[in-house]
Amino acid sequence: MSAPRLDTTLLGAIAGVMATVAMTAAMRRMRPLLPEEDRYPLPPREIVDRTTDRTEDEQARRRHTLLAHFAFGAASGAVFALLRPRGGLAAGAGYGVAVWAASYLGWIPAARILKPATRHPWRRNLLMIAAHLVWGASLAKGLEDLDRAEGELFEGAPRPHPDRR
Repeated sequence: MSAPRLDTTLLGAIAGVMATVAMTAAMRRMRPLLPEEDRYPLPPREIVDRTTDRTEDEQARRRHTLLAHFAFGAASGAVFALLRPRGGLAAGAGYGVAVWAASYLGWIPAARILKPATRHPWRRNLLMIAAHLVWGASLAKGLEDLDRAEGELFEGAPRPHPDRR
């Protein structure tokens, strides 16, 4: 009988963090391409600025932005792992766009944290959609690789390690 697999949500959260690294790199590279007037802080920072103590220093705000950005990526990755949509990278990319739409057209404006994406410049929306495509495709690939690694590399060895005989 084989050993039980690691928790699906744990693997999804790890893949979500990995995908958020790729997304963050994409955002960092795309932001300088925006016209100067559209280069105000990107949504992760805007959200932190609107929802946390405004007396915090800049270093604390950056730390909270990083933590919030990666925590949301991990949580969204865990949900993806539970849903397990078929379709590989395309399903992941679609999920990334769905997360963007649900967030920036849905719950974030509904909670009055930010105005809806329809009221932001189209180039910023394009940047954020592209970043979510990167995130979703990276999430799908990362989860696939973690699933394989968990089954191939992380299970107990059927024989003792050569140094321990």
